[in-house]
Order: sequence, then C-alpha cells, then structure tokens
Amino acid sequence: MSLLSVCFGCLYPFAMKLSLSTEVISSHSDSTLGHLHLEWSPQPGAYIECEGQTYLVLERKHCYSLRSGRYQLHKIALYVQAFDAPTEGSLVGDRWMIGDTTCLYNARSELLRCAINPNGPCDRCTHYQAIRSQTN
Repeated sequence: MSLLSVCFGCLYPFAMKLSLSTEVISSHSDSTLGHLHLEWSPQPGAYIECEGQTYLVLERKHCYSLRSGRYQLHKIALYVQAFDAPTEGSLVGDRWMIGDTTCLYNARSELLRCAINPNGPCDRCTHYQAIRSQTN
C-alpha cells in the first residue's frame, strides 16, 4: 500500500511524522483563530490550546499540494469550538470520556457527557444511576 490512500475523494496520510502548519478555525464564525505547528494530528474530540484559550476539535481537514507529480500534505485545518476543559473525565481503554462513567446515562464519549445533563456537572445530577453489574 502506498503512503497515501484515497477515501471519498480526500487523501489521508498514514506514515508521516512532520511538524505541520495547523490552522485553527472557529466553527461558529469560520474565522481563523491562529496558526500552530503540531507534531501530532488532533482527532475530533481532542482539546487544544491556542492563544490561552482551550478549544474542542470538532472537525479536521487536510489540505494537500501537488509537488513533483505527487500530492503532499501541506497543512491541517482544525474546526474548533471554545470550550472550558472538563473537570471530570475518565480514561477508559485508550479514550478520554467526559463525565462520570459509572452512571447509566453517561454517553461514554469525548464530545458528549450524557443526554439528560450534557453540560454537567455530574456530581450534583439528580438523575444519577449506577450501572448494574451483570452477575450470574
């Protein structure tokens, strides 16, 4: 398999380890909030800090340029939303999940706490129900 793979008309790199120019764009106003050089590629649901503000990554787009007959990753555009970093979270497996993961209603997601109380906090939620363990 080549270094690049085609998927729905977009190219995704698999083996590049570069410090790429990353443009941070507000999803609300489509205005550029700043430029960063990152050595990692934040996935949707990740938190980044730009100019002292914490943002939640909602979408990531790759921008390519054609050089010497080959497409090369030129920069990454991150569409973000201003966000206060969650004070409650759990690392389950290899994923961060917002909120109290012992609650039945927790969405087990990096983006959404739960359907009942999405803005939290979990510690004062009147709808908390512990997950029942299934024992025989």
